[in-house]
Amino acid sequence: MKSLTKASMPTRRSFAERMKEYGKTDHDFTVFDSDISHSTYSYLFGEAFPDRYFNMGIAEMGTLSAAAGMAADGRTVVVCGYGVFLTMRAVEVIRSFICYPHLNIKFLSSHAGLSAAIDGVTHQATEDIAFMSSLPNMTIFAPCDTLSASRIFDLAMETSGPVFTRLMREPFFDIYDETDYFKYGGSNLIVQGKDITIAAYGDMVFQALEAKEILEKRNISAEIIDFYSIKPFDWLGLKSSIEKTGALLVVENHQKRNGLAYDIGIRILKEHPIPFDHIGLDDCFGESGEYHSVIEKYELSSRNIVDKVVKLLSLKDKN
Repeated sequence: MKSLTKASMPTRRSFAERMKEYGKTDHDFTVFDSDISHSTYSYLFGEAFPDRYFNMGIAEMGTLSAAAGMAADGRTVVVCGYGVFLTMRAVEVIRSFICYPHLNIKFLSSHAGLSAAIDGVTHQATEDIAFMSSLPNMTIFAPCDTLSASRIFDLAMETSGPVFTRLMREPFFDIYDETDYFKYGGSNLIVQGKDITIAAYGDMVFQALEAKEILEKRNISAEIIDFYSIKPFDWLGLKSSIEKTGALLVVENHQKRNGLAYDIGIRILKEHPIPFDHIGLDDCFGESGEYHSVIEKYELSSRNIVDKVVKLLSLKDKN
């Protein structure tokens, strides 16, 4: 099992810092923001490359329309903002002017799920994957720590077409090191187990790891996979795991409906039926509060993962 260390920065900052570094070698791409540059940390790029940085004000539709115009002229563009505003205020622009012509626009999307706990429901992007995954040509990544966010910036830039990277408000833990690898459509096996597979991404990776420690005391061995690539997801990696464990729990800081678990669940039903369940927001909004208290209230914590695993394993035994 990989060791955890307290993260020194949130994934939104790690992604932005790599964006600035990348700008030193790639002199062609540009960055757009909608007046929250100190929250997305896009100001770091703006200070280093003011001629390639555009703050368009509090106007996501206008920001993305301008970005689409520049990308249509052949440039790669990074658009920075809060996920809830990017995916809801401007989804028509993303659909018709970015995804349809398959433009190279990359999204720094901050405040994913209840990681924006203190900011309340208006800033918590709990439906963003549902919106973005339904759009043809859109790729979705969701790094969980400092290094994966930095590496996935590079991966986003190397991926053809629009790429939505889901980033978190708060720093949690660091798990990856320089030897770890990230690829389009990939996943990473964090810890091996034999009784059940737990698929997670973002902050839920750490809740899954905490749950694993509790489960071990009950003689339950959980295998944990980080699905940093949400669309497309790593079916072959998942299939290999569930063929061994025979049960699957998907954990995500997102609405249950139309998240990663829906795509995985359909694939499981078609190709490899096993005991399956998922954890997410159950058709409700979040609220403002301290992060751990909020995820506990909405049943996304390690304790809830443990409870779900025990229930799933009882179904597995019946089979």
